[in-house]
Amino acid sequence: MLTGVFGLVGAVGAAYAQKTQLTVYTALETDQLKAYQEAFNKVEPNVEIKWVRDSTGVITAKLLAEKANPQADAIWGVAATSLALFKKEGMLQPYAPLNLDGIMPQYRDKASPPAWWGMDVFGAVVCFNTIEAKKKNLPVPTSWKDLTNPIYKGQVVMPNPASSGTGYLDVVSWLQLWGDNAEKGGRSGGGWKFMDALHENIGQYTHSGSKPCTMASAGEYVAGISFEYRAHVNKTKGAPIELVFPKEGLGWDLEGFAIYKDTKKFEAAKKLADFASSKDAMILYGKGFAITAMPGVAPKLANIPDDYESRLIKLDFDKAAASRAETLAEWSKRYDAKSEKK
Repeated sequence: MLTGVFGLVGAVGAAYAQKTQLTVYTALETDQLKAYQEAFNKVEPNVEIKWVRDSTGVITAKLLAEKANPQADAIWGVAATSLALFKKEGMLQPYAPLNLDGIMPQYRDKASPPAWWGMDVFGAVVCFNTIEAKKKNLPVPTSWKDLTNPIYKGQVVMPNPASSGTGYLDVVSWLQLWGDNAEKGGRSGGGWKFMDALHENIGQYTHSGSKPCTMASAGEYVAGISFEYRAHVNKTKGAPIELVFPKEGLGWDLEGFAIYKDTKKFEAAKKLADFASSKDAMILYGKGFAITAMPGVAPKLANIPDDYESRLIKLDFDKAAASRAETLAEWSKRYDAKSEKK
């Protein structure tokens, strides 16, 4: 009898020992992690995820700092502008997941096999608190440049691009919309002039892309520059906000997936990649995002306009990745004094 018990214990122990633990770096929202992990483990119960989560800028800096001594096995839910930078640095292991053909070409790395591919689009939006605006007699803005009007002084909050992927997509989009002039050594293009004017009205730069919308939803500020997932969720929960999609066009980025080049658990990482690119996973992404990298999956979201995709600006991922360090250094020099304390 004891032999049978010990045999059973040994079998259970052996089964548990066969589990592979993947260290996955992510900037996904904390309220997404459990659902994504549970869905994956229904398909692959023997691969355990150890999450390392922070905002996009922090995760990006951490991965770059660990380049000589990598800790990550995979990256799930980090901005494509960061993934393009990691590719440039030779940090990613190209892999074509089983469902790659279902992912639209504009939403994945152009190499074959790709070093990274997209999950969903996250785009810029302004969360505008209609109750606080009415108290202060402030009109609803319709454009980015409306936010530079002195009537909004101290009433606007946005993410710091050094720590937030949403903040970085904002800055990159404004520079690509209105110019940088970096090649002339001036950093005096229309994008910087716009940010100089916006800075006059900024109450604070946060270290999270969600926080400006949450602060606007709570009435701490009238206008919070954020992204549509958080705006949609907050409004659905009853926040007194209007979602403003500025008419000049919306900056955007992709949440993406990549396998880290030096992982010792490549087979398990491939299983995660295959799931993360699947239709089932895309359905999960579509619960919070209007556009998924696999077309025809995301349902219509009540708070997002039907023509949302056509409002996204043309974005050069490689350019955004290559200019990241210089852009952030210039931004910090000009505006960091209003950033929240870490």
